[in-house]
Amino acid sequence: MVEHTKLKTDENTPAGVIGQMVLPFAHTPRFRAADFVFAASNAAARSWLLGSTPWPERRLALWGAAGTGKTHLLEIWAQRHGARLLHGASLSHAHVAALFPACGARAPLMAIALDSADECADERALLHLINAAREHGMVLLLGARTPPARWAVALPDLTSRLRATMAVAIGQPGDGLLRVLLLRLLAERQIVVAQPVVEWLLRRLPRTALAMQEAANRLDHAALASGRPVTRALAAQALADLLPAEPPLVPADQKNDGLRVS
Repeated sequence: MVEHTKLKTDENTPAGVIGQMVLPFAHTPRFRAADFVFAASNAAARSWLLGSTPWPERRLALWGAAGTGKTHLLEIWAQRHGARLLHGASLSHAHVAALFPACGARAPLMAIALDSADECADERALLHLINAAREHGMVLLLGARTPPARWAVALPDLTSRLRATMAVAIGQPGDGLLRVLLLRLLAERQIVVAQPVVEWLLRRLPRTALAMQEAANRLDHAALASGRPVTRALAAQALADLLPAEPPLVPADQKNDGLRVS
């Protein structure tokens, strides 16, 4: 296990477990094809992104809640197609113009993936990207948390393009995939958690991928700050607002008081 250097207080450490000085390491997720877990929740998305069926207008939007694997699939698709991977929040008109040659020459790229496309504040840049990709016969993949038809946009032309974009959803993972996800998130952060504690967490955490990510992040901070392994008590403290309250313990000699017969 890599030793975590403890240098400064991490302001994101859960209240109640700050006791030492820690250096907050930024966790970089891995998006290798071999790390993607196939499941029923992502079957339709895999079929459209990794299959051979052509997309209408050569454009597709992949949407779903945070943590469900959209970015991972976009990364895999971009690697397979040699696509340029962009982010919606930083997309600008000048950025888009630089991707396409002047005078109608054929673009050197044949595919573009735009993650978090619904975070694009420059509507004209997004419209330009969609139009230019179409004109150059380029494949365009958009990733977002909601389907394009529901994005709040003001430009009528952009609204029309988005409504004409085929959208495929990636669903929330089932119990089996949530287990794999939590174990992988803990392993990536090199957090050692006993199996009984893992099972306890899986029974009590909200059934979403985002909750598993949040739990792994908090447990990492809590373990660093306390200098102790992740126990059930430490997990309960770090994840107090994510977990349901546990019923109070009843002494053994009081458990059957209500069943006594006089």
